[in-house]
Amino acid sequence: MNFLRRVMWLTPVLGAATAAILLGTGTGISAPGGEKQTELKTAVGLPISRVALFSSGVGYFARSGDVDGNVRVDLTFPERDINDLLKSMTLEDFGDGQVSAVSYDSREPIDRTLASFAINLNNNPTLGQILTQARGEQVEVVLQQNVVGQPGTISGKIVGLETQKSTKGEDVVSQSEVLNLWCADGMRAVKLSDVQRLRFVNPTIEAEVRRALEVLSLNHDQQKKAVSLHFTGQGRRKVQVGYVVENPVWKTSYRLVLDKDGKEVPKVQGWAIVENPTDEDWNGVEMSLISGRPISFKMDLYNPLYVNRPTVEPELFASLRPPTYSGDIAQLEKAQQELAKGSDKAVDMLAMDAAPAGEGGAMGGMSARGGAANGTMLRKSMQDRRALLRESEERQLSLNAVQSAATAAKLGDNFSYNINKAVDLARQKSALLPIIAGEIEAKRVSIYNASVQAKHPLLGLRLKNTTGVHLMQGPITVFEGATYAGDTRVLDIQPKEERLVSYAIDLGTEVNPVNAFRNGNIVKVRAQKGIIFTTRRFREEKTYQVVNRSQTDRTLLIEHPNRKNQGFNLVNTVKPVEETAELWRFEMPIAAGKSGSLTIAEERDQQETVAISNTNDDQIRFFINQEQVSDGLKAKLQEALTLKAKMDNAKRELQKVLADIQRITQDQNRLRQNLREVPQASEAYKRYLKKFDDQEKEMDGLTTQQKELQNSEFQARVAYETFLANLTIE
Repeated sequence: MNFLRRVMWLTPVLGAATAAILLGTGTGISAPGGEKQTELKTAVGLPISRVALFSSGVGYFARSGDVDGNVRVDLTFPERDINDLLKSMTLEDFGDGQVSAVSYDSREPIDRTLASFAINLNNNPTLGQILTQARGEQVEVVLQQNVVGQPGTISGKIVGLETQKSTKGEDVVSQSEVLNLWCADGMRAVKLSDVQRLRFVNPTIEAEVRRALEVLSLNHDQQKKAVSLHFTGQGRRKVQVGYVVENPVWKTSYRLVLDKDGKEVPKVQGWAIVENPTDEDWNGVEMSLISGRPISFKMDLYNPLYVNRPTVEPELFASLRPPTYSGDIAQLEKAQQELAKGSDKAVDMLAMDAAPAGEGGAMGGMSARGGAANGTMLRKSMQDRRALLRESEERQLSLNAVQSAATAAKLGDNFSYNINKAVDLARQKSALLPIIAGEIEAKRVSIYNASVQAKHPLLGLRLKNTTGVHLMQGPITVFEGATYAGDTRVLDIQPKEERLVSYAIDLGTEVNPVNAFRNGNIVKVRAQKGIIFTTRRFREEKTYQVVNRSQTDRTLLIEHPNRKNQGFNLVNTVKPVEETAELWRFEMPIAAGKSGSLTIAEERDQQETVAISNTNDDQIRFFINQEQVSDGLKAKLQEALTLKAKMDNAKRELQKVLADIQRITQDQNRLRQNLREVPQASEAYKRYLKKFDDQEKEMDGLTTQQKELQNSEFQARVAYETFLANLTIE
């Protein structure tokens, strides 16, 4: 026996976690990207020191703290935030150090990540299973000193593990795992229960195990990913990391307190509602609430992207072989057409064409077998080509389906609320933070809009933002003294800007709107190139009858539709106090127990056109009789009637002649028929012939008259149309 086999018993050491403690004590880690290894001490996590929340659904978070020397800071984030992190993260080292790199977990499952290391720690392996994966590696084993004469330390390469059984008679009393090592003095066997400490001599294996343990420690939450920040430098210094990630929109709510007697200035309180949806407490953070709407979007930077590259086949030069001669071209073309259709018939046709001819030109025997073999190969080639074509099409479809998604918000004016005191907010908690407290200018009004409430106006306020800060949109709870008065809602209000709000129905005031309409009257007539332009003016009136049955005076704001885009203009009406794109607002004071009315008149001009050449005499006379038509235009229209009468007379005379010609033509057709039917020697024939001759003479006269009348009608029409073309007068 060439080696000494020793067996020593100690307490058992089990579990991957315990094995990790035994496997090494170094603190070095591998630099990202395969760089030279740098000794980095894991720093205490940087706490959140500043939070800035935006109303666009994102938040800026800053973490800061002091570090010493070369440091790695480990942070964890939900997987959904990694894209925002990669897009917005900034790191600063305020000392003489510098930011080395930022490493983060891939999107692969942790099982696949652990399997990529030299020692696979998946499925909670035992010490024996770990050592089995490291067969052939050099290890240094420290043994427990409970047996006299045993060595304290053994160094050797792992040969393998085996299980030894202790028996008593035929019964197995115990089993133990034994590590077989190839040492300098031969093979040694060490019970794992005797091992006090074990270390891999190979630093690469040691680093692999350490990195695998780091992955395990940072992935206790499967929904989170680890991000490591590497700072290199000397001495103690401050570092900071900032990033923008998705966060709930912060909201505002207001309380407005009115004095019942109206003697004191109204007071407003504004509260911000913020949420901490993270798994980390905010302790003593500096908080800012920003009411702007910066453009914010998501981009997929986490998933790896690959560029589709073309595959280029290498050019091959085949050696010369005995030539073969193809068959009929017509058959080859037909086979190619079948191939394009995907038919298997093409395979047989091409196989026959590719089959070599037998000796002496024979077409059986060898030729047939060669054709069958070629057909099988060609059919396999076609199937491969079709599969590649389908794969190429599917790949192209999948690439086309990849679109950058992108989301954009409306811009707005930025305004920041800085909380004066540090904020403490536990994780998964929400808080109300006071942001506004002071006086605000407000005037009581009653707002009436028929489309909102047909009978009663709404109690409201004309707010003027005298707080000096931007008021973000949100609900307002109104109190009169200590009594709840109602709720309202306000949009964003800039400093010094005024805005109306309503919070209750004014049951003490009634409004009855009465409508009145007038048909359109002609107010203007003009002519341009023979076209009459008529302007009609339509008038609408609406009277608001108001009764104030309450014991206090009211200032009524009547909201009336603004129809400027429909051509309506206010006439003979009090000037509105406000004008918006949709409404006019009229102010009307009503004393307690009194009534009153307000009439709003609107007019709209509508233009109509009439072409004189297409109208009749009565329509022209209608315009001549209108008072709004100028004397000059009346004279021109009268002249147009005269010219039109000449043209109409010429048309009538011409139509009469044409009717006579048509009558004679029809009668001559009848005479011709009769002349063919009766004998030429009969009296009837002579009578028909004489009448036919008389009609021919009459037809000659009518034809001459037709030409003269056509010329007269043409001259009259040209004169009329020329006159109309030059008829332009206001």
